[in-house]
Amino acid sequence: MSTIKGLHAKLIADNIKGVMRKKGYSFFEKGSFNVNIVGIRSGEKKANKFDDTLLLVYKNKKEQWEVISSVITTDPGKHYLVDSPVNDRGTAILVPGQYRGIYRVDIHASSNKNFAHEALCQRGGVLSVWRDNNFDDILDHNPESIEEGWFGVNIHRSKSSGAANYVGAYSAGCQVFKNSTEFRLFMDVINRSKDKYGNSFTYTLLEEEDFED
Repeated sequence: MSTIKGLHAKLIADNIKGVMRKKGYSFFEKGSFNVNIVGIRSGEKKANKFDDTLLLVYKNKKEQWEVISSVITTDPGKHYLVDSPVNDRGTAILVPGQYRGIYRVDIHASSNKNFAHEALCQRGGVLSVWRDNNFDDILDHNPESIEEGWFGVNIHRSKSSGAANYVGAYSAGCQVFKNSTEFRLFMDVINRSKDKYGNSFTYTLLEEEDFED
């Protein structure tokens, strides 16, 4: 995890804005703590690793760009892909796109007192997912399997302290932080944004190849 400031942060913000504008996505740059939550999925197709990135791009109270970079997974773990799928149609993999106003600060896994925690939860609308149903640990992106709906694809942490080694059962399709400290820092900024702009957040999922010339 790193918090990037100054010119480096501005360059990253400009790069993200350029990629998103080419896709016709919104990029938020008016006002402090008006956050851009951007997941970047790696090209790796083998599941169970925290090999993706989440960038939180925003202006601080001095209206200067800051970027918080965190290690996450944007994919389900091997537990749900291979051993214990929760849906007969296959395990959910979030389709890249911009999901406007879909997320709210709420309690993830509220029925599990040992794991329940404040996170960003799908509360404001539908998402699109691929369904991977062949019981191996290779992530399949079959266009014919795409579904749109309410799937509980949330943005949350893995372990309550420290960092998880593997995705395992921490994700059945959610966007999951590897490190608990990184997640706490992320939520601190998210809650500052909520206090200023309200409890509605947009998540944009990009792919590594979107940054290739």
